[in-house]
Amino acid sequence: MELTETELAGVFLIEPKVFGDNRGWFTETYSEINFKRFGIDTVFVQDNHSYSAQKGTLRGLHFQNAPFTQTKLIRCTRGRIIDVAVDIRKGSPNYAKWVAVELSAENFKQLYISKGFAHGFLTLTDDVEIQYKVDEFYSPECDRSIRFDDPTIGIEWGAKSPVVSQKDQNAQLLSESDCNFIYE
Repeated sequence: MELTETELAGVFLIEPKVFGDNRGWFTETYSEINFKRFGIDTVFVQDNHSYSAQKGTLRGLHFQNAPFTQTKLIRCTRGRIIDVAVDIRKGSPNYAKWVAVELSAENFKQLYISKGFAHGFLTLTDDVEIQYKVDEFYSPECDRSIRFDDPTIGIEWGAKSPVVSQKDQNAQLLSESDCNFIYE
């Protein structure tokens, strides 16, 4: 398992080793020992599984406010996505900056997103499944969204007319959000 730091401190690309032969393949997608070796001591408490039927489906940008902020470990197990993390920690030198990584069933890459970031993804194929771990349980009271097309953030999704939920279409701009993340 290899870890690569992205341009945003707290967001890491993780590439597990894949062992294959004529029968198929095997990979270890999470190992507490390896994560501790990387200096990550996150304790995950919930696994989530998401399915998107149509290419061009955009989900996000999502996060949970304190006291139920979430660290996420995301992987795509069917199809391909562009996975995005946005720094929304007030006072951060990278505030409103974003990083995007292609995750797919073929490349086995994962994205680790620390607390203080919003998360979203765009499907690049039909029939996409993502699975992700979180270190805090879902809290409807703390659940928040920021507009995927917020001009302050300026994410280059590469989709002219994405399929978006009503919730995401009506999300607030970052400047209007009650996000309570503070950079430390």
